[in-house]
Amino acid sequence: MPSEHSLQHLHARAALLADPQAQDCTLYRPDEQDPEAEEVDLGDAKVVFTGTFEPPQDWDAPTREAYYDDLDPALFVIAYVESEAAPGNRGYFEPAEGDYLAAQPGLGEVVMYYVSECERDERGLRCVLIRDEEELD
Repeated sequence: MPSEHSLQHLHARAALLADPQAQDCTLYRPDEQDPEAEEVDLGDAKVVFTGTFEPPQDWDAPTREAYYDDLDPALFVIAYVESEAAPGNRGYFEPAEGDYLAAQPGLGEVVMYYVSECERDERGLRCVLIRDEEELD
């Protein structure tokens, strides 16, 4: 019998995959042994962007400054991400800090993000993504 936590995850996952706002994306993981190597293609997923990252109220200015690390705070967004492969199936993965996400908002456009952090909540796997401002060829 699945645990309450795993049932909640499955419901959140189904809701995200069916969300009309969900965009196609692909995730990549850098090779930890060889930083020069090509990233590993983890697979296809769906991403739902929910807005700009808002730092917690109790963060002081130095904490915010350290978190943003001289990047524009507008580049930091909140998104929920789920692998298209079902848990337990070949190809299933969970995004992790340090991964790259290539979102496909439409019309052949690709927008790259760095996965800064992830944590599971009642809506699914909530990630803070940092948009890469470099134009892709």
